[in-house]
Amino acid sequence: MRSGAKVAVIGGVFVLVSGGLGYGAYSLVLGGGDGDTATASASSEVKTGPPSGEETEATAKEFLAAWASGDGTAASLLTNNEAASEPLLTGFAEDAHVTNAVITPGPAVGAKVPYTVKATVSYDGKTKPWSYASELTVVRGLTTGKALVDWQPTVIHPQLTEGATLKTGESATASIEAVDHNGKVLDKETYPSLGPILDTLREKYGDTTGGSPGIETWMEPEGGSAANTTLLTLAKGKPGKLQTTLDADAQAAAEKAVKKFSQASVVAVRPSTGSIRAVANNPATGFNAAMQGTQAPGSTLKIVTAAMLLEKGLVSANRPTECPKEVMYQGRTFHNLDYFELPASTSFTTSFARSCNTAFIKLIDDTKDDSALPKEARDVFGIGLDWKTGVTSVDGEVPEETGGEAAAQYIGQGTVQMNALNMASITATARTGTFHQPVIVPQSLDDRQLATAPRSLSPNVTRQLNDMMRATASWGTGKTAMASVGGDKGAKTGSAEVDGQSTSNSWFTGFSNDLAAAAVVQSGGHGGDAAGPVVASVLRAGS
Repeated sequence: MRSGAKVAVIGGVFVLVSGGLGYGAYSLVLGGGDGDTATASASSEVKTGPPSGEETEATAKEFLAAWASGDGTAASLLTNNEAASEPLLTGFAEDAHVTNAVITPGPAVGAKVPYTVKATVSYDGKTKPWSYASELTVVRGLTTGKALVDWQPTVIHPQLTEGATLKTGESATASIEAVDHNGKVLDKETYPSLGPILDTLREKYGDTTGGSPGIETWMEPEGGSAANTTLLTLAKGKPGKLQTTLDADAQAAAEKAVKKFSQASVVAVRPSTGSIRAVANNPATGFNAAMQGTQAPGSTLKIVTAAMLLEKGLVSANRPTECPKEVMYQGRTFHNLDYFELPASTSFTTSFARSCNTAFIKLIDDTKDDSALPKEARDVFGIGLDWKTGVTSVDGEVPEETGGEAAAQYIGQGTVQMNALNMASITATARTGTFHQPVIVPQSLDDRQLATAPRSLSPNVTRQLNDMMRATASWGTGKTAMASVGGDKGAKTGSAEVDGQSTSNSWFTGFSNDLAAAAVVQSGGHGGDAAGPVVASVLRAGS
């Protein structure tokens, strides 16, 4: 592809501009649009192996020209999935109302060709420039051997997901101006992790906040499975003000903290009310992993296990508890990190603060009930009680198990499924002794039914649980991470091995005064190493 080549619309007709010359779309589609431009006159032998650089550039140029010409059918024939690509390629002009575009390709990098799109979108007398960058990949056709564009929705737009479409028109719901609990405006540009949350809040509450629709270009998910994502605003409607429970300072700290890792999530919750103060993810995609993800939380779940053991009178904070190197339960062996052990005189608080796995698992027989932990999680900590936070969320799961699988749950492994929201809520419940269902918008907004737990922890158990978390933060495995956090503080570290990965996921949860937070960093190692600093950053900002 020659440097400076462009595909453009001039007078409503798309052309490829290169060196000052215009080429009609059909002159570029050789061999009836079969995508094998580099060998149009060659033999009928089916080629194998990756496309050559010449094939990659030629195929990309033909595809861009056909797409830009508005001929979705011709462009789709240059892909390896005609049926899936044709509607989106055609809809770019017909549904998204793109009336002018210049597509500028960059140099091919292997099989990938990046390009920028500068367009004008027009609808109902309103126009606005629209520009973005994307890329395509050229592959060898499996049956024809021809060089073809590997079809992905992101070829059309980098945010386009499978099954979604681009549309321009009057928005289905009124726009909103979301504000935090102090009235500070929250927007996607300043707080990118809030993008999918703000889209959902608009869809659910936009028509009840007194606003009016605007004219927009949006990404519409297949079957309405999620909220529409606005990509361009041609004419603003009147936004209605929507109060959230978020805190702008905590949110800003959360956004900054997760960006230090390739995959990380954090949530902060106010223990006294259940108000969600911050939610952040990296990457900040359409999937809100902090509230919708599910995975084993590792030793952070020992907060729930400890509460259950304390309630049953099987342990107390200062009573000695065995912590051997390893222990077997019904044919399954569990061990501590690096096979450490503690003296027999060690208190349960020390076993908790040092995150001794065996001290917890040795007591499973004494409960005389494999369902004791699932019951504690549900009846005290509200796990699995159908939370209605105001947006889409998953409220965790501790399924009933037997044998070794039940033992694994005691240390947050096995079939336990949690996310950062769930662990932040568990910490908040431990802090006060009473479950308050997390919310991101006030219940008064729609009078939805919030989940309530059947019972609270006793003041004695709550005090011991807080003391053990304080010990973890002051001299246990959370000491380093929590050193910069002030106030009355506590913590619990965790690491979880998932699907045989070489490095465990890093989990950390903690509190400072009336704020609790939890974070997970994928393949981050020990809890205090990666997730710990993320939690500490949010606690410092929001305390």
